Amino acid sequence: MDEEFTPLDCLLSTGTQKICLVILNQPLESRFFHVLWNKAVIRACADGGANHLYRLTEDQKESFLPDYISGDFDSITPEVKNFYSEKKCRLIETADQDLTDFTKCLVLMLEEIKKRQVQVDTIVTLGGLGGRFDQIMATVETLFHIQKMSEIPVVVIQDSSLACLLREGRKHQLYVNTGLEGEWCGLIPVGGSCVTSTSGLKWNLDNHVLEFGKLISTSNTYEELDAKEKRKPVTISTDRPLLWTMGIKTE
Repeated sequence: MDEEFTPLDCLLSTGTQKICLVILNQPLESRFFHVLWNKAVIRACADGGANHLYRLTEDQKESFLPDYISGDFDSITPEVKNFYSEKKCRLIETADQDLTDFTKCLVLMLEEIKKRQVQVDTIVTLGGLGGRFDQIMATVETLFHIQKMSEIPVVVIQDSSLACLLREGRKHQLYVNTGLEGEWCGLIPVGGSCVTSTSGLKWNLDNHVLEFGKLISTSNTYEELDAKEKRKPVTISTDRPLLWTMGIKTE
C-alpha cells in the first residue's frame, strides 16, 4: 500500500490538510501557532500545555480557548486551571500513570474525532522534541501507541524540527516542496531494525538495514532541485515502523 503525505502542509495557511491540534507542556512559539490554531477542527492541551497557551495568547486569551485540557494536572498552574474552568473549557482528569499525558490526550482526541464525526487528515502536536531527553523519548513512544489505534498520521513539531512515525510494510511518498523545508532530514530506526529503501535523498538506501549499532540515516538531505526548481518527492519503503524527521526553515 502506498501512502502520500506532505509533512509541512499543516504549516501553510493555504494547505489543504484538515488537522487537530495538541499543545504539550513545552515552550510555545508564535511562529506557526496562529496558522495551526485557525486550521484546527479540534484543539487540546495536555496538562501544562495550557500554561504555555495562556502565556502566549496574553490579553487575547478568551479568543483561544481549547476544546479540552487533559492530564493528571500536576503541571497546570491554579491560575491557568481556574481561568479555563471559568471559561467552560472541559478539564478531563486522566490519572493512569502507565501512560504519559501526551498519550492520554491523543486517545481522547481520537474519541472526540469519532464522536464529532469530523474528517481529520493529520493530528499536529506542538512541543515534545525539546528539553529533557527522557521526555523526548516518551514523545516518540507515544507515536508507537497511537499508530496501533488509528490510521491518522501524528506529526510532532517544535522549533525547527518535525518528527513522524512511518508505518511498516508501506511505500511512503513524502512531498517536500512547500518552501518551508530545511536542508536536513533523517530516518531513525527507534523501535528496532528496519529494512529500508529510499529515493529522492542525497544519500539513498537500497534495502539497507537501519539499526542502532549498525547504521542510521542522520544529517541526510534531499536531491538537488530539478530544472523547474522543484524537489522530487522522497519515497521510503520500510518493513518496520521508522521515524522520519526533517528540518523546518527558521526564516
